[in-house]
Amino acid sequence: MEDFPIEKNQELEVTIVDLTHLGMGIAKIEGYPIFIENALPQEKVRIRVLKVGKKFGFGKVLTLIQESPYRQAVENEDLLRTGVAPLSHLQYKQQLEFKQEQVKNVIVKTAKMPDIQVKDTIGMEQPFGYRNKAQIPVRKIDGVLQTGFYRKNSHELVPLDHFYIQDPAIDAAIVVIREILQQFEVKVYNEKNNSGFLRHIVIRRGYQTHEMMVVLVTRKEHFFQGEKIAQKIQEKLPEVVSIIQNINPKQTNVILGAEEKVLLGRNFIYDQLLGKTFRISAKSFYQVNTQQAEVLYQKAFDLADLKKSDVVVDAYSGIGTIGLSLADQVAHVYGMETIKQAVVDAQENAKLNDINNAEYIAGKAGTIMPQWQKEGIQPNVIFVDPPRKGLDQSFIETTCEMNPEKIVYISCNPATMARDLKVFAESGYFTDSIQPVDLFPQTHHVETVMVLQKH
Repeated sequence: MEDFPIEKNQELEVTIVDLTHLGMGIAKIEGYPIFIENALPQEKVRIRVLKVGKKFGFGKVLTLIQESPYRQAVENEDLLRTGVAPLSHLQYKQQLEFKQEQVKNVIVKTAKMPDIQVKDTIGMEQPFGYRNKAQIPVRKIDGVLQTGFYRKNSHELVPLDHFYIQDPAIDAAIVVIREILQQFEVKVYNEKNNSGFLRHIVIRRGYQTHEMMVVLVTRKEHFFQGEKIAQKIQEKLPEVVSIIQNINPKQTNVILGAEEKVLLGRNFIYDQLLGKTFRISAKSFYQVNTQQAEVLYQKAFDLADLKKSDVVVDAYSGIGTIGLSLADQVAHVYGMETIKQAVVDAQENAKLNDINNAEYIAGKAGTIMPQWQKEGIQPNVIFVDPPRKGLDQSFIETTCEMNPEKIVYISCNPATMARDLKVFAESGYFTDSIQPVDLFPQTHHVETVMVLQKH
């Protein structure tokens, strides 16, 4: 039996000394860390121990004895409990400092490159109501169709109407759609036995255009009165130009399935970003914070210091937001993306914006880059904006073999970014500074952008 300085259900008075990278408070008892939700550095709290593990435990705040000077009131504690807005109790200036510290930590500990300067995080003037996309689970609670979000580390739905970080028009639309689905007595998905019908409501809204897409994720294909429901939704919500049924029969926590059907309107919406128009499909990647995406991309272009003669590769190109936004500043853009529909969107977006010097291809970067190399395509600037898992080592090697003057790396995960920087360094590519940009206020996530060059 291991000896811990604390035990489950014990009540303790502790002082919070730091935050974890997920934004939980850290207290230490004889060097043993306890992670506590809704607790900030400098606070004294009375807690109950919820769980004791080998290396750390978890606790719950019972009483706040001494408050942090940086605490702010949260309009709904469920925003913290569900992880929708886990930092909303911390003043925004301190959130930006916290994110800068997260980046500094991984640069020192993971990348072992303490000389890289981590700049101040670029924040938003209005750090709420920014999300242009919502993916909301639907469950039945006491016989009523409810929407909300899961309690952290569980599959228990906490009903929520106002998500604080989402576009308020999306929040309002979810309530309207929920009421229509209830009227039509649509059966709701039951996760435990993979039965029932409606799983999620997904909504996208163009930040500039206000066009709205509604995706109803169902377990089965046959949607009784589906078209009628779609018409009713559009009647109540005139901004809706696209209603799609996405079919996901699998017992999985992946939200969207492979098959989709248009119930009403078209299968995409339009929006504008940096003066260009983009067509966005249900499965396409499009930054959820349009305002800050413009700030992030503009920062990337400034760092790249583009010239009219540049040949640019846009790896992980999505619907072409990066490549097409910079196309008129360079000679040629080559983009690649694994999701076929996103490539179709990128090709359409090039036409839509009268861009003739950009081409997009579907496939994995690790396969296409060597192919381009054989064809003699020689980019001097390569943009990478990978998913959270970061870059494959083979992709980094292939990128470096193409010997570009600059690699512009946009990352949504500081941990994998720091790991990748070490691999780039092995091929002689380094950066002097990293710019964090806050695309996800009130959460622990942070984007970073930097330019790597040969030293």
